[in-house]
Amino acid sequence: MPSVLNVSAYLFTRIDDRASLRARLRERATEAGLKGTILLAEEGINLFLAGPAAAVRGFVEDLRADERFAALTTKESWSDAQPFGRMLVKLKREIIRMDHPAIRPEAGRAPAVAPATLRRWLDQGHDDAGREVVMLDTRNAFEVDYGTFAGAVDWRIERFTEFPGAAAAHRGDLDGKTVVSFCTGGIRCEKAAIHLRETGVEALQLEGGILGWFEHVGGAHWNGDCFVFDEREALTPELEPRHA
Repeated sequence: MPSVLNVSAYLFTRIDDRASLRARLRERATEAGLKGTILLAEEGINLFLAGPAAAVRGFVEDLRADERFAALTTKESWSDAQPFGRMLVKLKREIIRMDHPAIRPEAGRAPAVAPATLRRWLDQGHDDAGREVVMLDTRNAFEVDYGTFAGAVDWRIERFTEFPGAAAAHRGDLDGKTVVSFCTGGIRCEKAAIHLRETGVEALQLEGGILGWFEHVGGAHWNGDCFVFDEREALTPELEPRHA
């Protein structure tokens, strides 16, 4: 059985002590023998960690003891080898760059749809109100090429900062439809859904992103694999490295 636990997690929450928090988290993670990347911004935290299961889960539990991160939820997968070469903790302007400062997810989330509910909608061909469901892939084009939902809309963006412009250009295509934005772990599609709703689109975010979909639903309505930003390259719907 694979021995390395991989977790990803993010949370939009106000962080005013990023520099001192960076030092503390780097020290804790290093002492625990973990590797990966933690991003800290004023708007929140985004992390990817790997190591022995007890060490990874212990680090996350310690993090949740800080009330700012109490709501942090993780998505887990396993690998035979450590997919990261070192432990990095970085300070960023945004934990996912959109260059749209009016979008502040920590002030309130966009509505989310659970994987089981979305599976039912896709199976029946419409949502519970009878509206057409549009799956909108908010990832970069090269990530989409590894795999995506069947029939998903892909605007071929090269970086997430292009999303607002693409949304404006395709705004008319989304009228009268229920749009479900999705991404790898939930962070990009959360910002995307907030932005779309501000323009009048009936947008939801897929709770837990693609990795959450794989965990709860498997490969239903999905074609291919899911690109991840570590040495595993991509995961199958079984949450296993594609080359395993």
